[in-house]
Amino acid sequence: MKLVRSSSLALLLASATLLGPLRAASAERPNIVFIIADDLGWADVAFNGGNAPTPHLDRLAREGVRLTQHYVAPLCTPTRVGLLTGRCWSRFGVTYPQNNRSLPWETVTLPLALRQIGYATCLTGKWHLGSRPEEGPARFGFDHSYGSLAGGVGPWNHRYKQGEFSRTWHRNGRLIEEPGHVTDLITNEAIAWLNRQQRENPFFLYVPYTAVHLPLKEPAEWMQRVPREITGEVARHYAASIIHLDDAVGRIVSALERNGQRERTLVVFTSDNGGSWAENADTKYPDDVYPSGRLPGNNRPLRGQKGELYEGGIRVPTIVHWPGRLTAREVATPCQITDWMPTLCNLAGSKAGAGLKWDGTDIWPAITGRGSLPARALYWAGNDFRSRAVREGDWKLIASGKPGEETFELFDLARDPGEQADLAAQEPGRVSALKARLGEMARADHDAEVRE
Repeated sequence: MKLVRSSSLALLLASATLLGPLRAASAERPNIVFIIADDLGWADVAFNGGNAPTPHLDRLAREGVRLTQHYVAPLCTPTRVGLLTGRCWSRFGVTYPQNNRSLPWETVTLPLALRQIGYATCLTGKWHLGSRPEEGPARFGFDHSYGSLAGGVGPWNHRYKQGEFSRTWHRNGRLIEEPGHVTDLITNEAIAWLNRQQRENPFFLYVPYTAVHLPLKEPAEWMQRVPREITGEVARHYAASIIHLDDAVGRIVSALERNGQRERTLVVFTSDNGGSWAENADTKYPDDVYPSGRLPGNNRPLRGQKGELYEGGIRVPTIVHWPGRLTAREVATPCQITDWMPTLCNLAGSKAGAGLKWDGTDIWPAITGRGSLPARALYWAGNDFRSRAVREGDWKLIASGKPGEETFELFDLARDPGEQADLAAQEPGRVSALKARLGEMARADHDAEVRE
């Protein structure tokens, strides 16, 4: 069977209908830099108790807004779908990392919505929403793109897993070879692009790093900065990768300051899912003699890891920073990766919301402290739809297993954020109500998937 493909004309017509006429750039609209780490756990950063120093992120956390209950999908491709569409990834049938195209051609993405109102748009880093060059970022709203079309890559050879998509490193859809460590290359490209932007035109820079995704193999420069008390080869490479990532974020912020753009730029930092405990020397990657041992992703005190719907898999460190516009504070309002497209579109003045069926909502009132969000439930689908979860208020229900054969766990996150006490047996009425809510929210799944 063949993929159903919409024509370029259909995409343009859909964009025109939903986004309205192109508007002139305005100095009032913020520049946006959105940075996503890969597999960075809740407590991998120093400001959440991590043992690797992260001074640049610590400064952003200290001066900015920390979202202490910010949720993502349990895996990478789904989180990216949620960010760029404002919809739950399961609406597109996506619950796993995948190399097949994730989005229908006519999808109005966040970069497309911003580009239609005058923003320059750029991605440097990991795409993983369609690993063929013709399915890359340029087809979904990015003026400039660079990095891995597929998933996490070897840090030096830039190869994805062995197979059709192993050679994946590109610039604007053209596969390329170049030397250097992946974290440095992504950062250098981001800074070079920033340096070319004109002060009078707003921009959206999306930087999805591959750090700290396996396989790790850090340069000696960064290994030497790892505290002596961190022992074990993989643990030291992991800490070095975090320190390297932190420095990269600092370099991007410094570039904004040098260019006189910092006061106009909103910076968001988050992770695509919780920390991982997988084997670093994954044999699916072309061999580059990677250190062997399990990754020490630190999600404490949260339960679970990458791929799971416990808090450790889906609740991640998140910072929002904008000098002169946001005051330092912590926000405990539950929010989700799907909230960023509505929030950023509204902040920029885009009218993209009509007809897009967003699951997310504008969380700017909560971020600024000038308002509260309406009561709502948050929904997750994972593991090929064999796990689902819903959170309403402080209560979270996790369903595991095939539909009709699920087992259920219930947690009171206010009293038990580590999800140690399953209260399903003691609270049958609450389980029943949340099961109904879960079913209601799941009914919209698959309504926008790429069909064969």
